[in-house]
Amino acid sequence: MALASVALGLGSPARAEDDTATKAEDGAIEIQLNKLEPHGNQCRTYFVIINKDGVNYQVLKLDLVLFQPDGVIGSRFVVDLAPVKSKKRTVKLFELANTSCDDIGSFLINEVMECRADTGPVSDCLDDISVSSLVPKAQLTK
Repeated sequence: MALASVALGLGSPARAEDDTATKAEDGAIEIQLNKLEPHGNQCRTYFVIINKDGVNYQVLKLDLVLFQPDGVIGSRFVVDLAPVKSKKRTVKLFELANTSCDDIGSFLINEVMECRADTGPVSDCLDDISVSSLVPKAQLTK
């Protein structure tokens, strides 16, 4: 399993409503697949994390599986989206080496590998996560 490098960006642009967007179910933490962007022989992937809760997360490590458009598993990797500050919207991005954006059909949050708040480990993090996608060709599921 390869570890994806994560870069942090901050922003709070207005959320565009789009018929192609997959709506998120209710959850304290919303993770939205927002954008895929070609970058050389890599695909830069943007996630918007919205923490609606009053909890600060120091660690939020996800086991992600990338499925190709034909449904075949393309790769599996770990990404740490933390820190996730309470009542905050954050943008995280990472690059998938040697992966074209056209080779991405969906991402699955296979499991939450580690979830830790200011108060200690959180055992039911996956239940507190809702997912959505603004990318018409690529979905995010759990």
